[in-house]
Amino acid sequence: MYAQVMEGLQVKEDGTYLDGTFGRGGHARGVLQQLGPGGRLLLMDKDPEAIAHAELTFAGDDRVVIRRGSFAAIADWDAAAQGLDGVLLDLGVSSPQLDVAERGFSFGKDGPLDMRMDPEAGESAADWLARADERDIADVLWTYGEERMSRRIARAIVARRAETPLTRTAELADLIAAVMPRGKKQDIHPATRSFQAIRIHINRELADLETGLDGALARLKPGGRLAVISFHSLEDRIVKRFIAQHAKAPPGNRRLPAPDAFVPTLRAIGDAQRALPEETAANPRARSAVLRVAEKLGIGSRESGIEESKSASKGSRRAAGRGAARLSRFPTPRFQQPNGWSSRFPALQRSAP
Repeated sequence: MYAQVMEGLQVKEDGTYLDGTFGRGGHARGVLQQLGPGGRLLLMDKDPEAIAHAELTFAGDDRVVIRRGSFAAIADWDAAAQGLDGVLLDLGVSSPQLDVAERGFSFGKDGPLDMRMDPEAGESAADWLARADERDIADVLWTYGEERMSRRIARAIVARRAETPLTRTAELADLIAAVMPRGKKQDIHPATRSFQAIRIHINRELADLETGLDGALARLKPGGRLAVISFHSLEDRIVKRFIAQHAKAPPGNRRLPAPDAFVPTLRAIGDAQRALPEETAANPRARSAVLRVAEKLGIGSRESGIEESKSASKGSRRAAGRGAARLSRFPTPRFQQPNGWSSRFPALQRSAP
């Protein structure tokens, strides 16, 4: 979605832009081509291989600053403290990570059962599956993969590891395929949802997204653009709700006191965008990509939501501002994530089937 991203970011020659998911730098190179001598490009990625590629690609370019780490730390990076004119987040696993069997992301290529975007930090998928209890595994598969057979798969994993550890991607993929109901045609590989769920859990992807969106909004200058590409409904739901939460007044509640009039801090730029047919023909992985773009408004701005403010001044303030409670965020399983992540989300509302 290169063309749509460039259009959404509206790159200025003297602006400062942050690519929080460098990957192999396709979007970053596009931004840099539009920057003048006074512009700056900040690059982040968890993956040490991606960072090594960035350092090699942009060696000697004083406009580029590189940091290894999660985009969840945008707000803590001193290089972003002066404000950003644009932030790009291209979520999920990158093609180089999927294509290299040794990274352990693909059920179609046998390799070590790792799945870490930063292979030098955290717990591998094999280690987690070796210690997690059956209910926790089922919760992850259901919550992050929407896998209807989550309990059956979790039971099979626990039974298998009692005999021999699961250490290879092919072993896990074959085990999942073996316990799926027979006779029903599958549109996707039986292990697709489970691999997605375990990867999201291992890398704290949704937690990082929540924190990264907050950080991006804090660091964006008025008029700065936020562009986020997501590849499945869990990510897109968070992005959509985040933009709506900051762009539209929350629904009202007549039983609560009327708070101050809602003042928007974001403006959605158009609707969600999909990859063009010519791109999906060349890159089938782009079929599920969804791009959302938003612009940060100035503090106290009425550029968006001016009608809400007018109606509030005419006696409809309660309708514009009531319902101060924030939109509920993505539910988490009952297990505890490190670093207090579970405290950011409400309790799981629906148990695994």
